[in-house]
Amino acid sequence: MAPKLLLISLVVILCLSSTCTASTYLVGGTSGWDISTNLDSWTTDKQFNVGDVLVFLYSSTHSVWKVNKEKYQSCSRKNVEESSGKGNTSFTLTEPGETYFICGNKLHCLGGMKIQVTALGEAPTQSPAAAPMMSAQAPESGGGVSSLPRPLSKNINKPGNVVPSSAAMFNHFTISEYLSIGLFGFLVYIIT
Repeated sequence: MAPKLLLISLVVILCLSSTCTASTYLVGGTSGWDISTNLDSWTTDKQFNVGDVLVFLYSSTHSVWKVNKEKYQSCSRKNVEESSGKGNTSFTLTEPGETYFICGNKLHCLGGMKIQVTALGEAPTQSPAAAPMMSAQAPESGGGVSSLPRPLSKNINKPGNVVPSSAAMFNHFTISEYLSIGLFGFLVYIIT
């Protein structure tokens, strides 16, 4: 009886932990956030989840603006949610549903330099643990944007251009999930 309970508890813990990992995506792959990148095809084979991080690598001729659906469709730059023009920027997908990004240069946006991503999952019920800053610079206003140091090359993370974030593991557990796991472990201990 005890080995079966131990096996069941391990399976439950592994299932829960595998659903709580976040990934970091290099937007546009090795080409980065650029007018020459086919951004529509870049998003087609990806499944984004709440907690994932989108990293935009771009030159000084570009910027990245988080906007609503209407502004995405019209490439409008008025009253944007968040924006950055500092070169390399990351955005964390904090809520399920559609999120829209455009280049601040309207001609680039009209030329296709924009993406729409759909994040799956649930919005966090409590504040997740803060991700470590990758730069000494303070985040810009808006909280979800941080500037990253300039890379030596755009050719990073070539295989799939997604980096599993082991630091994000378990960040999305709620207190009730921790208590459930603890109670389950306690019951296994008592029964054995």
